Amino acid sequence: MKSLFSLVLVFTAMQLHAQQLPPVFGANTKAHTPQLTRTYLTPQRIVWESGAAHAQHLLAQRNGQADLSNRNMCTLEKTGSGILLDFGREIHGGLQLITGIYKGNKPVKVRIRFGESVSEAMSDIGGEKNATNDHAMRDMIVEVPWLGSLEVGNTGFRFVRIDLVEENASLPLKEVNAIFVYRDLPYKGSFHCSDTLLNKIWLTGAYTVHLNMQDYLWDGIKRDRLVWVGDLHPEVSTISAVFGEQDVVTKSLDLARDITPLPQYMNGIGAYSMWWVLLHRDWYLHTGNIRYLREQSTYLKGLLELLISKIGPDNREKLDGGSMRFLDWPSSGNEPAIHAGLHAMMVMTLNAGAELSKVLGDAATARQCTEAVARLRQHVPDPNRSKQAAALLALSGLAPAEKMNREVIEVDSMRRYSTFFGYYMLQAKAKAGDYPGALRDIRRYWGGMLDLGATTFWEDFNMDWIPNAARIDEPVPADMKDVHGDYGAHCYIGLRHSLCHGWASGPTAWLTEHVLGIKVTAPGCKVIHVTPHLGDLAFAEGTFPTPYGIVSVKHTKLPDGKVRSTVKGPKEVKIIVAK
Repeated sequence: MKSLFSLVLVFTAMQLHAQQLPPVFGANTKAHTPQLTRTYLTPQRIVWESGAAHAQHLLAQRNGQADLSNRNMCTLEKTGSGILLDFGREIHGGLQLITGIYKGNKPVKVRIRFGESVSEAMSDIGGEKNATNDHAMRDMIVEVPWLGSLEVGNTGFRFVRIDLVEENASLPLKEVNAIFVYRDLPYKGSFHCSDTLLNKIWLTGAYTVHLNMQDYLWDGIKRDRLVWVGDLHPEVSTISAVFGEQDVVTKSLDLARDITPLPQYMNGIGAYSMWWVLLHRDWYLHTGNIRYLREQSTYLKGLLELLISKIGPDNREKLDGGSMRFLDWPSSGNEPAIHAGLHAMMVMTLNAGAELSKVLGDAATARQCTEAVARLRQHVPDPNRSKQAAALLALSGLAPAEKMNREVIEVDSMRRYSTFFGYYMLQAKAKAGDYPGALRDIRRYWGGMLDLGATTFWEDFNMDWIPNAARIDEPVPADMKDVHGDYGAHCYIGLRHSLCHGWASGPTAWLTEHVLGIKVTAPGCKVIHVTPHLGDLAFAEGTFPTPYGIVSVKHTKLPDGKVRSTVKGPKEVKIIVAK
């Protein structure tokens, strides 16, 4: 039997060989090969149809090949006939249409509409619902060939509507398949507990980020499909908990660096340059990759010096220079809260900068960061009722976590929560010891999206949207609210709202860190502390990927309320279990 090592070498060689161009291409041919897989998915149900004969044939798995038999066809019988298909869950990719034999032997025009919700797939561009083709084409007219196939589309969707728009024509369709484009990665991390809702939330967050791990790490698969550095922080926390070290992370961090010469800010947002520093601290802690960290040293030093220069003589942050003063969409317009949040982020970032500078042997920069933090700590801003700002004040240590949780985060329940900063609100609640409150919020807030038919987590969600809201996987009745098309603000008004946004995955990382209790405390996962917080759960178990292999934990609550823990891991990892 071949050894595991030799099998890995063979598999790696096969991968490398598969990425090579055929020998007819010259050595100087320029090419780019994303590490992506394409899989064809059969639709799971028909949501709506009009004038589509034998539509049920499209639900049968076929072979993806046009043929001369012309049997078992769904036929769009006349102009204006159409069908709406559901592929079961949100995916990224496009659509394959395979046609049969019909009179005329000429291409036929059809209109294709992709949608993350039924409402979006049934909508027209513009109007009150604000459907768009921004960033990705989701509404288009194309010609399909006679007795052939066409592949079209590159967006995020679950639903597809197809309408025949050709005059005096009918169209036999043998197959309509979704082209699922994704990274074929194992889920090395796992989470399972006595609450099936929490299990579903953990997996949905993992899948949300998985979809956004395209050639680069995106914020959303429909919109914006860009590398937004702030969005990366919750996403990378989830990647560390689920997939372990992945080159899509470093590739995306390097892109942000390379397109942002100092003194510019990443994505034009001062906070996003600070997230870049925090990301590198967290990534080094997980991977221990000192070589990669050294590649950042020059830019990191310059960025830290730039941030220090933005502290005013009154010891307050003064992030200017044309940057957008931004924390999170719900805090927009609340200038005192934005200041409080940015001030707290400066403390967090310069503390991280001092840590990284010490690792890199740059004692001078480390000292500058530490001195700057001491200045910043002389000013403690008020969060001005903002849960976003309160969370950062707690996490930075500028304000007691218990006070911020009690006086701001807990007020009005989950109103003014958000899918992005909800992660940091959960982290602040954990720091305050309010694990029951955090579990409650995860169930109600992220569970609220699932109750409305979500299969991935959204760019934003408001608890006030729930009353009388229709599910996103059904046509909206006239007397109910369209939770996708009727709500939203800022950049996500109506159907422009992304229903698969990686920054919303925070509960996945949080449940691994706080319920399973797995916290990395030395670079490269060399030391892991395990401190479970089961709350009302009877048990929780799962796995966590490290550079040396998988750590497995299982926690069981005993009749006396104590927790029995069983922990296993690689010999290279020192695991310290709380008593």
